[in-house]
Amino acid sequence: MQQPYMSKDRDDPGSDGATIVDTKPKTKRPPLYKVLLLNDDYTPMEFVVHVLERFFGMNHAQAFEIMLTVHKKGLAVVGVFSHEVAETKVTQVMDFARRHQHPLQCTMEKE
Repeated sequence: MQQPYMSKDRDDPGSDGATIVDTKPKTKRPPLYKVLLLNDDYTPMEFVVHVLERFFGMNHAQAFEIMLTVHKKGLAVVGVFSHEVAETKVTQVMDFARRHQHPLQCTMEKE
């Protein structure tokens, strides 16, 4: 925490010449990260929909729409999170896909 500093108050002739000014440190928002799902030729579309519902809290219609975007465009942003949350989501998706023997790829990149 920064300490207040003293400055001379030249505009007020009745003052003793000192004013306490409290400075506040500027805080930056932490960077956000996009979580992306990548298309492949082997993972079933139903599995991708299930992943989106389970790990990203999407309803079936939202998940189906994103899955189609992944299928048609090759990838889609499925969420934007802090670094720690994005990293956790990527790990969860990759582990889940591996356990079910699907090559589904999930990555993250700085927004």
